[in-house]
Amino acid sequence: MTIKRPRTRRKLGRRTVSELVVVRLILYRRILRDLAFSGTRYVFSHQLAILADVTPEQLRRDLMNVRYEGSPTRGYEVVALEERIGAFLDPPTTQSVALVGVGNLGRALFAYFLGRRPLLQIVAAFDIDPAKVDRMINGCPSYHISEARTVMRDKGINVAMIAVPAAAAQSVADILVEAGVRSLLNFADVRLRLPPDVYVEHIDIGVTLEKVAFFARRPVAAAKDVGPA
Repeated sequence: MTIKRPRTRRKLGRRTVSELVVVRLILYRRILRDLAFSGTRYVFSHQLAILADVTPEQLRRDLMNVRYEGSPTRGYEVVALEERIGAFLDPPTTQSVALVGVGNLGRALFAYFLGRRPLLQIVAAFDIDPAKVDRMINGCPSYHISEARTVMRDKGINVAMIAVPAAAAQSVADILVEAGVRSLLNFADVRLRLPPDVYVEHIDIGVTLEKVAFFARRPVAAAKDVGPA
């Protein structure tokens, strides 16, 4: 589960886009990929909105960011819209990512990302366990965390994932920020204190499990009525 932070807007050239819009665009692209795989060539805004659980008006406002308009008679061309969203979301070239923590969770992240996101590649791993450094793990070199500054600079890395125990997460985050990392994905069960210009997403699996367990004890209708606080 992603723990929500205050909504922010980020500048892209002369445009600004909110985090929520980015999340929805990622969702639209995922749905469009599924539609393309199933052989669907065109989709109307109201159909795509239903699949994304948003209103058609919200969908059209979001797509204004990618400057794409559909046909009144056929709707959106699925592949073309997917590609236009991709051009907006994706980096122009492969973006390098670092992973800190090569335990069970870290290895699961390796397996998940392998080949799934061609433009986002884990190119360096870090740990403090002598058995996990100075070796290749899933085809990726693994280093001691003390080498972070040099490795980040040499490989041009400014994105990192933290998959270490909670007690070590803040010190790891501090090291990464000092090494030039500007965005963090944190899987540790702790909130990180970071400079305001460093973006962080907190993924708390424990909170997610508690949430679904809570709604398992409630009627479905009641659960659906619960909105954001």
